[in-house]
Amino acid sequence: MNDIAKAPPIACTLDTGSFKDRIAWIAALNGRSLTSSWRSDLALTLEYRPAALDDIRELVHGEQACCAFLDFDLDERADKLILTITAPETARDAADVLFEQFEAKSAATISSCGCAPGCAA
Repeated sequence: MNDIAKAPPIACTLDTGSFKDRIAWIAALNGRSLTSSWRSDLALTLEYRPAALDDIRELVHGEQACCAFLDFDLDERADKLILTITAPETARDAADVLFEQFEAKSAATISSCGCAPGCAA
């Protein structure tokens, strides 16, 4: 079996209501704790205040369940938390929309489903 056949589908598994709730939760977290963000090609790096550790862990856990095609790497430092989210090459066309949800500080700024074509939202 080749790597493409083993790769998880580029699609979100959340229904519309759950997706909207998730986006609102992420936006609220960002409003409280996101201090900066930057993107390099297929990787988005988010920097959070250290007090947000439990929420960031919850974010990663939840996103791994609904968007298994994304890779999450959390670097826990004393003065900040650095979360890097990497999309696979197969998600390049949807990367802007994918990453939009993780940078938003308001759910109203999300224009569509952040998980790519085929998302139930």
